[in-house]
Amino acid sequence: MLALLNISNFALISELRVEFGRGLNLLTGETGSGKSIIVDALGVLIGDRFPSELVRAGASHASVEGLFTLGAHPQVEAILEEAGVGSRTGSGDVELVVRRELSAEGRGRVFVNNRLATLSLLKNLRPMLVDIHGQGTQQTLFDPETHLELLDAFADIAERREQVANAYRRWSALNRELEALRRDEAEKFHLTDALRFQVSELEAARLSAGEDEQLEAERRRLANLEKLTELCSDAYNTTYEESDSTVARLKRLERQADELSQYEASFKGYTEGIGTARVVLEDLSASLRDFLDGLTFSPERLAEIESRLAEITRLKRKYGGTIESALEHFERSRERLRQLEHTDERAEEVTRELAAARTAYVEVAARLHKARVKSAGEFRRAVESSLKEVAMEHARFEARVAAPEDVSSEEAARQFTAAGFDRVEFYFSANAGEPLRPLAKVASGGEASRMMLVLKTSASPARFPRTIVFDEVDAGIGGRVSEAVGLKLKALSGTNQVLCVTHQAQIARFADTHILVDKHERAGRTEVGVRPLDRRRQVEEIARMLTGAEITEAARRHAREMLKTA
Repeated sequence: MLALLNISNFALISELRVEFGRGLNLLTGETGSGKSIIVDALGVLIGDRFPSELVRAGASHASVEGLFTLGAHPQVEAILEEAGVGSRTGSGDVELVVRRELSAEGRGRVFVNNRLATLSLLKNLRPMLVDIHGQGTQQTLFDPETHLELLDAFADIAERREQVANAYRRWSALNRELEALRRDEAEKFHLTDALRFQVSELEAARLSAGEDEQLEAERRRLANLEKLTELCSDAYNTTYEESDSTVARLKRLERQADELSQYEASFKGYTEGIGTARVVLEDLSASLRDFLDGLTFSPERLAEIESRLAEITRLKRKYGGTIESALEHFERSRERLRQLEHTDERAEEVTRELAAARTAYVEVAARLHKARVKSAGEFRRAVESSLKEVAMEHARFEARVAAPEDVSSEEAARQFTAAGFDRVEFYFSANAGEPLRPLAKVASGGEASRMMLVLKTSASPARFPRTIVFDEVDAGIGGRVSEAVGLKLKALSGTNQVLCVTHQAQIARFADTHILVDKHERAGRTEVGVRPLDRRRQVEEIARMLTGAEITEAARRHAREMLKTA
């Protein structure tokens, strides 16, 4: 569950700390008090878009931080382990501290348990942490494209879905390969000529990695031969060749130091040092002599190097900028040429594989279709039962699953997806005697709010408790219907933590944790604040929700009675 939410410099919030409890958490307050800002911040925390416009005016950055305590949760642990993030407390439960930061310039960072993380990690964790439903979600629920996902969530057929997805990926990949082979066949002669020329050109060039650097070094030596000869000769003469060379002087000095050491032992160490220096210089002079012997100027060799470097430069420009990229192009082109020369055989092979892959896909998709048809009846009963609980006693519901009539046809193949070949659409009738019609065409505002609650709670039987958020689920309803929705939320909170923004006293009465959100002015700036309500203050808030700005004693009595019977 979400235990704690810290919000800093977010929209109208400067600093806010909200503690949530188990069960049903209600956020109430006057219209425009900032309740939805808190829900928006929670959405940002779990991966929603975080635009820089949400950074409070004048602040350098905004942040949202949440503490989640989940108990033992293998799915979350597996995701965190793969990301290299620790999660366990001393008791063996999973505990997560998630934080998102955004600078006023738009630079964002994500942290999970104080370790820098990625936004994709948050989005992977989101389904196990928080499920937010607001006005926008209500519209998507009535989109037929979402109906298949809702039915599958209820049916709990993830394993079958994965089998279909794997079969679809195989079939789709072979389809793409066959299309590419057919394109290749159409362009075969043009491509083959071009590739043969490139392969021949690179093969004849016999490039080798690092060759250009070696040739450049040799060219520098040849181009500077006169200077190199002069420098080497001077160095050789100085160290060895001249009668008064450094080596000759060191030999004399070495003998003198040796004689001195016979009379004064302290000079013995110097004799060894001078001898070492002499040996080093003799080695240097030998290297200089060998280098000089190898310095022969060859105009032909220089011209050869210049020509080779020009050819290498031309090929590098043509094939990627480096010898390595040219060699890679050579290997790719040679392999591509081989493929083109065997296009016909591969096309026949892929055609056979594609037919087998299609058969395999249809088999697993057909099994998935049967599972959906079976679950559709169970889903209908679950939804209709829940509709009665929210004061829609005469409502009827149906999840219709349609598959192609002939799965072997090309028209059917255009309907193949990673989720199977079914089309799912929900049908609904709110009143007795009225025919079932597509849900999107018949649900009114109040019915839509209740249908959203029913569909989401029916289609989401979570194995592990999570936090479910409803932002103004009470839109368009009141009175007895509001009380029915409140009871439904209360029942849902028995297995999940529920956060709900509401304007209805009939719903607020069921709160396990009641939080008042208000907007006030401080130091000339608008601020959003929260207050957890004890029983006395809860009576005042529910009385306000019943009567408006002026709270009467009768409203207080009514509020106390509502709380007593909740």
